[in-house]
Amino acid sequence: MATPSNDKAPWQQADPPADDQQREEPVWTGLLPAVVPAQSVHDPENDDQHDQHDDERPGEPWELSGAGQRRAPGRTGRGSRAVGADEAAGDDDPDAEARRRAALRRDALADEPRLPRLQQVFLVLVLPLALLAAAVRVVATPLFLWAEYHRPSFPADSYGFSTEERMVFGSYGLDYVMNWAPSGFLAGLQGTDGAQLFLSSEVAHMTDVKVVLQSALAVVAVLALLGIVACLYLRAKAPGAASGALFFGSWLTVALLVALAVAAVLGWQQFFTLFHSLFFVDGSWTFRASDTLIRLYPTQFWMDAAIAVAGLALLGALAVMAATWPTAFRRHRALDRVRRRQELKRRLAGR
Repeated sequence: MATPSNDKAPWQQADPPADDQQREEPVWTGLLPAVVPAQSVHDPENDDQHDQHDDERPGEPWELSGAGQRRAPGRTGRGSRAVGADEAAGDDDPDAEARRRAALRRDALADEPRLPRLQQVFLVLVLPLALLAAAVRVVATPLFLWAEYHRPSFPADSYGFSTEERMVFGSYGLDYVMNWAPSGFLAGLQGTDGAQLFLSSEVAHMTDVKVVLQSALAVVAVLALLGIVACLYLRAKAPGAASGALFFGSWLTVALLVALAVAAVLGWQQFFTLFHSLFFVDGSWTFRASDTLIRLYPTQFWMDAAIAVAGLALLGALAVMAATWPTAFRRHRALDRVRRRQELKRRLAGR
């Protein structure tokens, strides 16, 4: 007989068996001690002890039965209630209590995550943005600037900037786009000849770069925080869902990086122009070869920066891919977390 296929998500594959087929065993959940099995062995001596304790319960009037055995009013024989006891108990209906417990148990077992697919899609889309933003932030540091200016094949400035001057003035430009200093931070800089180092058009463009870069990093940071919250939620409610989304997002990152790399290799100038036209007004980002921005950040600088960003993002994607690769061990561990969680909720609902 063929075994039916199981296409459920990992967090839906640990449903407990029905009550009439279930035999609970002592399970240590980590939060509650071992629980006595539901079908325990019948012990007559324990029953006699429980009956004796029930008969000696304080606060109830006792009287002697015909056989000389003490019993409470409303009880007949071994702990059974008399006919009028249910009427005196009022609304204590054992069937209603059983139904209430069954409803609580069903609610606990039916604890499904809310919008798991939507959260998975969100994680898939956020991961490439987060990796690219992190790579950009790492590249936009004085360390990368120093490595570029001291690289042997990096083109020298044909208008007279030495490597030390490039390092000083280039660090000012990098600091300006990463802080909230006013435009005078760059406009007040002077060269060795006492002339203004950056033109007003150059300062305006660097201000635009500051606004675009910091706004993009802030938005991605917020999305990344929401992604972390979604990962924690899915890990608790649907084990295996977050890792699957991150695994797919790492592949999406690799595919995007390959597509961008092919576009840049086939036509770097067109790629560079298209990138700037998306974020800046036409004419605000074109300068002469003798302007300070071009002398500090030539075309080779931006090509190397793009390669560094792509390489760092690729390393991050590969690391996430390796950490979330769907192995049998990880799948079994996720299913075990589902089972333990549902076991705990079922026992809490039955208390």
